[in-house]
Amino acid sequence: MTIRKPLVLRPNPTKPPVGAAMILAAGLGKRMRPLTATRPKPLVEVAGQSLLDHVLDRLRAAGIGNVVVNVHYLADALEAHLKRKAGDLNVAISDERGKLLETGGGVLKALPMIDADPFLIANSDNLWVDGPVDAIRLLADRWDDATMDALLLLVPLARANCHSGQGDFHMGPDGVIARRKPAKVAPFVYTGVQLVSKRLFEGVEEGNFSFNLLWNRAIAAGRAYGVVHQGLWFDVGSPPSIGKTEELLGRN
Repeated sequence: MTIRKPLVLRPNPTKPPVGAAMILAAGLGKRMRPLTATRPKPLVEVAGQSLLDHVLDRLRAAGIGNVVVNVHYLADALEAHLKRKAGDLNVAISDERGKLLETGGGVLKALPMIDADPFLIANSDNLWVDGPVDAIRLLADRWDDATMDALLLLVPLARANCHSGQGDFHMGPDGVIARRKPAKVAPFVYTGVQLVSKRLFEGVEEGNFSFNLLWNRAIAAGRAYGVVHQGLWFDVGSPPSIGKTEELLGRN
């Protein structure tokens, strides 16, 4: 099923920083149980608004009008919500009801629906607040098509609110990223937001696979970069993180 609405022309003549985005919303939300027993994780509310709507607001604020959303678990509820909330966004559904394809496989399946290169990918279970610079604009301004296949929005581990991990990446002065070593701590956490080129998917077979496969290829080629988020970020992965996130948002 495809949900398409006409774009509303905005008075701001500034060109959008990115032509299209994909929101990953097909996961099972196991860590968010029991809240996800009757609703998909993207529709869990934080600060009076669903996680999915928080992401849609960030895309609107950045001027992105074309959005693909993949669905699997309780897909009907997600589609109904998008019909009500899409507003001025052109939203297309990538249907994974038949088989959950994980993060990499889900984006690969949706690739023909994404009419932009590079394009933005955003997880639906993270919440970010822009700092002095819009995070999506920051990614777009940093993008260098000659040297990059993936540009990840990262946050320092010390500012990764509600996150219990040991970090994901190291980053050099030039922005090139490397994986955290086993049993070690890395200074940066992936926020769930990235800008990627369709080149990243060349030669990859369709099926279910993690985006880690694609990152590993880009890292090995020296074409995976990072940029540091200037605002707030929250890992909303479990029920206890909701209250903590709302508390921290209230303070700020």
